[in-house]
This record gives sequence, C-alpha cells and structure tokens, in this order.
Amino acid sequence: MGAMMGMLLGLAFLSPLVHPIVRRLGRIVFVPLAILLAAVFAVVLVIAQPVFAGEVLVEQLPWIPQLGITLTFRLDVLSAIFALLVSGAGALVLLYCAHYFEDGDAGLPRFAAVFMGFVTSMFGLVLADDVYLLFIFWEGTTVFSFLLIGHVTRLRTANSAALQALMVTVFGGLAMLVGFVLLAQAAGTSLLSEIVADPPQGALGTVAIFLVLAGALSKSAIFPFHFWLPGAMAAPTPVSAYLHAAAMVKAGVYLILRVVPGFGDVPGFRETLVILGAITMINGGIRALRQFDIKLIVAHGTVSQLGMLVMVIGVGDPRASFAGLALLLAHALAKAPLFLAVGIIDHATGTRDLRKLCGIGRRMPALTVLTVIAAASMAGIPPFIGFVAKESAFTELLSIGETRPLALVAFWVAVGGSVLTVAYMGRFLWGAFAQKPDTVECAVVHRPSWQIHVAPSMFVALTLAGGIAAPWLDRVLQAAVVPADGHHPEHLALWHGLTPALWASLCVLLLGALLAIAASRLRPRLPAPSERWSASHAYWVLTHWVDVLAVRLTALTQRGSLPFYLAVILIVLILGLGGTLLATGEWPEQLTLVTLPVQVPIALVMIAASIASLRARTRFQSVVLVGVTGYGMAAIFATHGAPDLALTQALVETVTLIAFVLVIRRLPQRLGSGSRLSIRAIRIAIGAGVGLVMGALAVVALGSRIAEPISLNLPELASKGGHGSNVVNVMLVDIRGWDTLGELSVILAAATGVASLVFLSTRADLRPKLRRSEARSQARAHLLRVADPNDPATRGTWVLAGRHLDPARRSILLEVVVRLIFHALIILSIYLLLTGHNSPGGGFAGGLVAGLALVARYLAGGRHELGATVPLDAGRILGIGLALAVTMAILPLFFGQSALASSWVDVDLGIFGTLPFVTSTLFDVGVYLVVFGLILDVLRSLGAEIDEHEEAEIAAFEEEEVSRS
Repeated sequence: MGAMMGMLLGLAFLSPLVHPIVRRLGRIVFVPLAILLAAVFAVVLVIAQPVFAGEVLVEQLPWIPQLGITLTFRLDVLSAIFALLVSGAGALVLLYCAHYFEDGDAGLPRFAAVFMGFVTSMFGLVLADDVYLLFIFWEGTTVFSFLLIGHVTRLRTANSAALQALMVTVFGGLAMLVGFVLLAQAAGTSLLSEIVADPPQGALGTVAIFLVLAGALSKSAIFPFHFWLPGAMAAPTPVSAYLHAAAMVKAGVYLILRVVPGFGDVPGFRETLVILGAITMINGGIRALRQFDIKLIVAHGTVSQLGMLVMVIGVGDPRASFAGLALLLAHALAKAPLFLAVGIIDHATGTRDLRKLCGIGRRMPALTVLTVIAAASMAGIPPFIGFVAKESAFTELLSIGETRPLALVAFWVAVGGSVLTVAYMGRFLWGAFAQKPDTVECAVVHRPSWQIHVAPSMFVALTLAGGIAAPWLDRVLQAAVVPADGHHPEHLALWHGLTPALWASLCVLLLGALLAIAASRLRPRLPAPSERWSASHAYWVLTHWVDVLAVRLTALTQRGSLPFYLAVILIVLILGLGGTLLATGEWPEQLTLVTLPVQVPIALVMIAASIASLRARTRFQSVVLVGVTGYGMAAIFATHGAPDLALTQALVETVTLIAFVLVIRRLPQRLGSGSRLSIRAIRIAIGAGVGLVMGALAVVALGSRIAEPISLNLPELASKGGHGSNVVNVMLVDIRGWDTLGELSVILAAATGVASLVFLSTRADLRPKLRRSEARSQARAHLLRVADPNDPATRGTWVLAGRHLDPARRSILLEVVVRLIFHALIILSIYLLLTGHNSPGGGFAGGLVAGLALVARYLAGGRHELGATVPLDAGRILGIGLALAVTMAILPLFFGQSALASSWVDVDLGIFGTLPFVTSTLFDVGVYLVVFGLILDVLRSLGAEIDEHEEAEIAAFEEEEVSRS
C-alpha cells in the first residue's frame, strides 16, 4: 500500500472515531485533528517533490477485475496542488473550530466526524484517477456537505438550504456519472488520465463531456446552478470557509481543469464555459454589492469569483489554465480568512447586518488588519497574491485574444467583474469595520480570545507570501500545464513593467473604489436584492409544483383499495410486457406443448382448480383450490427432473396455505357479495390479459434461445467449484451465495415488517379490551411457565400444553399424531440440511420441514404449545441465522481466500458410511435458521397473537355480560 492509499485509509478510519472522542473530550480535539491534517499536508509536500520535477506517482489496487476497474490514485502537479489546498486549509479551519465552538454546542461531535468525512472525500476526489472511484468521492462530498450545511437542525433555513444544495449537486452528479459511463465505454478505459490523453470523438464524446460539465458546473455553483451557494451560508462559519471557499466548490473547477486539455476543441465547449462563467461573475458581483448581510456579501462574491475561474479556464488554452490555477489559489487563500473574520464578528456582536455594525475597526484592530489584507488580495492590490493572479489572467487573456476573439470577450468581462469585486470588497470593509455616524443602534462588541485569530493570520500570511514569492509559485504552476503550439504562460511576478494588464488592473482599482464609495453613499436608497425572478425562486416554484403533483397523484392512486392497487399493477404489467411482445413480433417456429403424457392430467387438474377457485363461495375453499395449482406446479417440476424445486415448491405451498388459513380466521367465512357486472368484466379482462401475456412471454422466452444454455455447464461447475452434486444447492450456497445472503436479509426485513404490523396495530386497536381483561390474561399467562415436560402437571399428556386447551377445541387424535411425527420431522429436516449438498434438500428445504413440524405442534396445542416448544424469540433465531451466514461468507477472507470460498472434508461415520462435509454447509445452517425463524415468526404473529386477541375479546365480552346481568 502506497502513501496516498495509506493517508486516505487512515483518514477514513479516523472519521467515525472522532465522534465518541469529541463527545468525551470536547472541542479541544480539534487541535490534534488540525495537527493530523497538517501532517498530511507535510507528507503530500514531501512525496510531491518529484512530481513538481515532472514525474507522476500512480498507486493501483484491483477492485472489480471482471470490469477492468481498479482503485487507481494518481498524483501529478494538479492533484498535488489541490491535495495541499484540501489538507492545509482543512488544518487551519479545524484550528479555528477549536476556538469558534463551545463544548456545550449541540451536535459538536457529529460536526467533527462529518467534517473529517468531508475532508476524506475531498482528498480522495483529487487523487482518484478512475472515473467511477472519482464519482464515489464526488458524491461523498455532496452527502457530507448536506450534513454540514444542515448542522443546526433546529433552523428551517439551514434544513432548506442543505436540501437545496443536495438536490442541485446530486442531479448534476448523476448527469456526470452518465457522462463518465459513456466516456469509459467509448475509450475502453475508466482511467481519466487515459481518457483525456485520447478522448473519444464524435457525437457520443460531445454528449458525454457536456454531461460531465453539468456535474462540474452544478458543484461549482455556476449559472444556472449558482443559487444554492448563497443559501448554504446558513451553515456554521467554518463550513463556509472550507467547503465553499477552499474545497467543495473547487471540485467542479478541478474537474474542468482535468478535462480541458482533451476536450477543449469539442464544439461549444469553450463557448459554454465562457458564457456561463461570465454570467455568473457579473450576476454574483452585482448581487454581492446589494447585500446587507456581510456573510452574504462574501458568499455572492465567491459565486462571482467561481464564475471568473470557469470563464478563464474555459478559454481552453494552457496559458489560461495557468492563470486560472493562480486565481484559484489566490481566491482560496483570501476568501477563507474573510469567512473566518465574519464568524468572529458574528460571535463578537451577535449580528452580521452592516446596518447595525459600527466602530468594529477601532475596537478590534487585529481583526481589522487581517480582514483588510485579505480583502486587498481579493481586490487585486499589490503586493498580495490576488494582484499577481489577476494580472496574470489579464495578461494571458490579452495574449490569447490575438488569435481567439472569445478570449477578448472573457478579458472585458473579467475587467468588469473585477471592478465589481473591488466595489463589494470596499462595501464589505466599510460595512463591517467603519464608524458610521448614521447608525442608530450599534451592536455591542465582546472581544474574542486572541487564539481565534491564529488561523486567519496564517491564511493572510500566505496571501502576502504568495505575492512576494511569486517566482517560486510560478515554477510549480508552470509544471501543471503543458504548453501548446510553443506558447508558454507569462511568468508570475509582482512587476512586469507598464504592461496593458497593469493599466487594466489600475483602472479596475480606480473604478471599483469609485463604485464602492457610491454604494456606501447610496446605502439608505440601495434596494434590497429581489428574489422574484431569481434562479432560487425558480427552484422553489419547481419543487412546489413537484410536491403538488405528488400529492394529487397520491390522492388519485392511493385510495386504500387493494383491488385497485392490484388492478393498476397488473394493467401496467399487461401494457409493458404485452407492448414489448407485440413490438418485437418474434415467435418461435415450433412449439412443444407436452413432453410427458403425465403432464396432461396434471395440467387439467390445475386448470380445473383455477376455474373452481373463481366460483368458490368461502375463503377456505378458494385458498385450498389456489393451493392445488401450486402443488400441480411441484408435480411438473418433478416430471422435469428437478426434485429440489419440486420439494421446495411443495413445502412453500404448504406453508403459504397454512399462513392464509391463519389469516382468514379473522375474516368472514363467506366471500363478499358479487360485484357489479361492469366491475366483474374488468376483472375478467385483466385476469385474462395477465394470463395471455405471461403465457406468451413464456413461449417467446423458451423459443428465443440462440446459444447453448449455461445450465449445461452447471453440473461440472457444481462438482469442481462447490464440491457437490446437487446443482441447485451448490448454486445457492456457493456459486451465487451473495444472492442468497441478500435474500436472507430480505426475509429478515419481511418478517420484522409482518410482526410489527400485527403486534403493533392490533394491540393498539384492542388495548381497551386488553386492559379490561388484564386480570384474566395474567391468570392464563402462567401456562407458558408450567408447560415443562419434567413438571408432574404435564406428564401423561400428548402435548406439553394439552391440559390447558379448551376441551371444545381439543383433538386427542391430532395430539397423538403430532407426538409421533414431530421428532421424525425434525430429524428429516436435519437430514435434508446435511445431505443437501449432494442430494435433494438443503437449508431452505430443511428449514421448511422443521417449520412444518412447528406448525403441527401449534395446530395441536395452540399458542401455549408453541411457546413451550420454542422458548426463544423468533427475532433472535433470525438474527443468529443471518449472522452465521454472514460470518461464513467473510471468514475465508481471513485465510487469504475469496469471500464465500469453501473447503471440504469426508467425515467417516463408521457403519453409517462416509459423510462428505463442505464448509458451505455452515452457511446453509444459517439459511435453515432464517427459514425456521421466519415460520416461527409467522406462527406467533398470525397465529398466537391473533389467538391472544381473540381470547381477550371473548374475556372482555364475558365481563360485559356479567356486568350487565
């Protein structure tokens, strides 16, 4: 395992451990976490030294070899810059958190764990080279940002903003995933570096890259997805400083920087990025100039700067990408301390409204100096990195514009947007720190501790160092781009002479200062930003109508009528499958209706039973007649040489029949009166349609095979791969063991759901009656305790609870039969379990037989007999079975084998012969327990629980009769 994988794995393991540590020790834990990320920063800086010299580090670990997908991490100059930004900025923000939060703040442990999870996802995103791995980390940042934005759960604004950010970025991410799939399929590789080196051509490549751009633009809040970022300012200030200035929103810019070298010449690619970036920059700047919340001024300024980044990089020239990288670093280093300063002001005054802030500059001089330097860098004032980066952008756009008019458009928009940047930064400083005489009531200032200034100070120091050490930074950024056509980017420096770019920067500063003064003088008449025609308003209107449509559709379809639900489902089935069959029009040339003569009478019996079930007058008759068709299907399986399927079908049909009988006990004996003729005609049409469609589907499916069936190889595969001769059982526990494990989970969930519905709803309905008959229920409850086979009170009875049965419902003959067959059925179930690997049977069939033995005990002795036979809770049996199956699935991993790998040994049983034992049999034991637990759960919920309710009703009725008399 290499350094990149080690750091990523370490952060991933640490993230969930942070929660209990912070809960126990409090906010002080943020300091060691900051030190940890600082160590990650140092490690990346060390291992990136060869990268800055031109090398590329790659680490790979096979993930899904069948699909050619590997866990590939790549460290080049671009990913190294972003990895340093993610870890370095994360360390400083965590240090700030140690003094921003209080130990008693709600959700602080959760915040720390989620923040570390986000850092891990962002770190993996910038290192991942496989597009599918990149997408996983991409969506990880989306989920963690949702949790961080909605950190203050009691605020509706925070919850709405988090949901809005989630919806926008998730839909963009899904579009990006489709684009990645198309690119990977067309390029024959899922490695992003190889896709960019040899990009797919034609319409498919164009569509795919624009889908990828949709994800990148939504993540970086570019028009028309720009509205979610200002709303996300409902998050705590450290979240805004990190996610929305130095990390998350930079992910889209990072992806654009990745794909520009390979797809810059795609028709419409450059134009799309430049136009959308220009709109975002101007719109964000204007809206920032009209805000009264100083945090929203910085937030809309972030949107504006993201627009500039995308516009400059979207020009599609390596020189523009070079300038874009410089702008990205300058923005992160300046915008993060601005957000942190806003947090300090908010803590000190309790408000962010510039109309209530006055005199902060005089009362908090240290914070004022730090904020002025950060704002100066944002505005592009020398000697800070912001000036160097903005001059580089102007220089490169003018140079590229000599051959590409699109770059000139980007230049003039950048100039205009930069004027707005200077203006709203000036308004921010004036609103936050100036002594405004016309302010009616100034907010009270409580000076914070000096330690909270450490993180902003380090950011600000880096903005100054970046400007002064521009030549060193230039060498790093030059290595990140590959010059095209011999045109190299202009070197970064504080002084290039009296160039057009310098004159443009001076004009920007002058015009921006004048605009800032005008905005401050027009403060009383400055209109508040309108949301009427904004993208955010359009989002809320759209979601409102989606909610309205959902409510109306639900009212139309969810009528509380089971026949209606079934009709809708079956009609969709008829139209979907029937339409497909008619559209294909492919029918087999010949049909084989019968393979054995015995199938004819079986089919006739099934048809007769189906017709008779339609004319049944009682529920019991209909259930039994429907069961005949199931047993007929088992007979057909047997005639086709499938004893396992026949046995399982017969057992399942029996258990299902019993379950139906248990349920219909609480229903009227006779079926309801006949429906109207029109309703009956509709039902007949739907039933006939389903029958015809399924029959046609079976015929077409059987006749559409054009190759040898895979089933021909299953016996050999079962013998060699699963060491067994029973193909069905080997498939279930060896070859397709993961499917079986998933099905066991479904069974467990279904059993829990059935029990919950029965136990909770019926007990809620009968709670008054149960209270009235509480004394009688307690008197009968002791039966469970005395049903002990060693108790003299129970000796001489055929079943344990026989003495406590109602004589009117007791059958001595049934008790004798059950006493004779119960142990034989249990032994038979164990035999089917142990021999199922080579003979008909297995854990599923064995569990069903054991369950039927339990059913027999219940039918003979009632609910008390059931409790005495199996004193364990059904949920525990289900859980033990699933746990055993999972354990046997993953245990081979500890012995260097693949999951679900099996070994075998021949056990000598002496005179009884030899028993071939395969370790997967233990997996089958888990299946056995799950099936047995399911039947026990059904008996207790649909049988014993209903019996108890019936007894309670009878007891309550008797008490009422006594009280009346």
